[in-house]
Amino acid sequence: MSKPALELTNVQQRFRQAGNGWLEVIKRADLKLNPGEMVALVGPSGSGKSTLLHISGLLEYQADGDVVIKGTPTRALSDDRRTALRRTTMGFVYQYHHLLPEFSAVENVVIPQMIAGKSRAEARTRATALLQRVGLAERLEHRPAKLSGGEQQRVAIARALANNPAIVLADEPTGNLDIHTADQVFAMLAQLVREEGVAAMIATHNLEIARRMDRAVTIQDGILVAA
Repeated sequence: MSKPALELTNVQQRFRQAGNGWLEVIKRADLKLNPGEMVALVGPSGSGKSTLLHISGLLEYQADGDVVIKGTPTRALSDDRRTALRRTTMGFVYQYHHLLPEFSAVENVVIPQMIAGKSRAEARTRATALLQRVGLAERLEHRPAKLSGGEQQRVAIARALANNPAIVLADEPTGNLDIHTADQVFAMLAQLVREEGVAAMIATHNLEIARRMDRAVTIQDGILVAA
């Protein structure tokens, strides 16, 4: 049996408040995320969903516990090693697409591949194929300002998958879209995740979308539990 793509072991996070007190955002988070599995992360605003995603994506250090990526514990890794691991194993999708406005759709998907060491020709081939799969074959050369919100988010999804990550972490990826567009964008994200065999953790307020994933977990009083 293959190793989990992502494993959280007793992850905790707290922040110092004014004075000498501490705010415990995450008291305990244990989770195994397997290749090809989609897990919904649900909970009210302020419950710690984004914090947990940032820790899982090695964008933020946890106060305690460990994050294991494809069998590699990360707590003791250097910043450079964490950055390299994040670059080679993870893709991110946010509520706001964060596309580079001066570049076309296809260039936005090419650039992260070139940063990872691919040639421009190889990167463009992969970018074109991904954008075609999300229905943007006719929009390759359009800059973000010429794309609808749903189209921009589809470019962001293609960009997240460009470097063949093992894990995709998405923070409210449909939260800024209308119901119909949100449904379309999620369907495309789910299809690509399944086809690519990627493990995905998706934070969402949309319970209908959460029900379409393999399972859901929620943060209750700082503890991660099955929803």
